[in-house]
Amino acid sequence: MPQIKPPASATPTVRGTTELILTVANPIAQVMAPQALNLIFSRFDVDAVCVPIWINEQQFDSFVTSALVAGNVRGMLVSIPHKTRLTKLLDRVDAAARLAGAANAVRRSGDAALEGALFDGSGFVGALRHHGVDLAGRRALLLGAGGAGLAIASALASFSDGPVQLAVFDTAVERASHLVEVLKTVPSVRTSAHVATSNDPSGFDLVINTTPLGLNANDPMPFDPLRLERSATVIDILMKSQPTPIERACLDRGIRAFSGHEMMVQQIPDYLDFFGYDTVAKELRQADHPAMRSVRSAMSGRGHAA
Repeated sequence: MPQIKPPASATPTVRGTTELILTVANPIAQVMAPQALNLIFSRFDVDAVCVPIWINEQQFDSFVTSALVAGNVRGMLVSIPHKTRLTKLLDRVDAAARLAGAANAVRRSGDAALEGALFDGSGFVGALRHHGVDLAGRRALLLGAGGAGLAIASALASFSDGPVQLAVFDTAVERASHLVEVLKTVPSVRTSAHVATSNDPSGFDLVINTTPLGLNANDPMPFDPLRLERSATVIDILMKSQPTPIERACLDRGIRAFSGHEMMVQQIPDYLDFFGYDTVAKELRQADHPAMRSVRSAMSGRGHAA
């Protein structure tokens, strides 16, 4: 277990003893976990770095199994579009990953098995609390029924103060139907879920975009912002240094809109626990820890939210 020392400089030093956390995605430019984790490692003088790796779908399987053989690779974070594919390589998964059929973290255990976990759902609920979004008795529309969408839907539907109704839309109707059916198998679900026939946000209190629309400059809007209720809240889980087009459209109308930055920030202590840095994770869970404030500032460069 690495020793925690007083806060150090913000620039990590790489040595022969340095442990690696890899972050894998396609594309990779939008991924911010390396920036966040390296800030934390530097602050606590942990001899570890997080490195971004750009891997396409054809290379993914062989890269994961090969990279995790290395003795100084502590584990890997996985982002778009690999979360679902990752589960096919795993020997063991946590309950959230099993339910969603997706994982965003993997490590090699002492018996050489690949273990995976999914923290998107808990991160999303933590972000809602951070932003002061009240869900009790509200209606929510979820756009996108992939791994992240299922993790978020499960967390929302099981939340004690969650929405009374959850509508799920995906351009692939069968994926939305599958998500709704999966939710019916979760004993703790308190929310009524159904497949939405369109992406129309009218009448909903919370609209969540889990699709990749907005990642590229020429992407269409995930929904028509002019159809939003004035009192609605929008969360686009994409993380970009500037607001996505749908965020900007909401802000122009005076509608509350948040990016995915806080959802990722909320997962940092879980990542650290998973990779064995539990002492750091415990300290970061203290209320309003200055290191977490530093991460939030570094992540967006535009404040916490709109």
